[in-house]
Amino acid sequence: MRAKHRPPLLTCDLMVTYSRPVNDDRVFKALADSTRRYLLDLLFARSGQTLTELESQLEMTRFGVMKHLRVLEAAGIVVTRWSGREKLHFLNPVPIRLIHNRWIHKYAEHQVSALADLKAELEAKTCRQTRKRA
Repeated sequence: MRAKHRPPLLTCDLMVTYSRPVNDDRVFKALADSTRRYLLDLLFARSGQTLTELESQLEMTRFGVMKHLRVLEAAGIVVTRWSGREKLHFLNPVPIRLIHNRWIHKYAEHQVSALADLKAELEAKTCRQTRKRA
């Protein structure tokens, strides 16, 4: 029986394409672990690293790093491309940005505007008190 052909996650022109929508739960799960966040930091600093390069910067086994990379790949945050015999890992920040737009931005905007309003009100109150004393 032949294996099903899956469309590539990374095209030849290095544009990321999705064969499925971004799953928020997978992205949150991937970002929940400090080791995976460190792997993302390493890929942010230099995208296109091999497993060996990533493993050399962590104090864990090769299989442990592979397991973390699989979680990041399942979330779509890391995409891979074969270059000869090397599997290169690239950071894909799009799912993280979508999480930011969906969950963080709308809550942060309200808080920032509330803090700005509070600051203006306190400054006006301080200014009025200063005038009364003078």
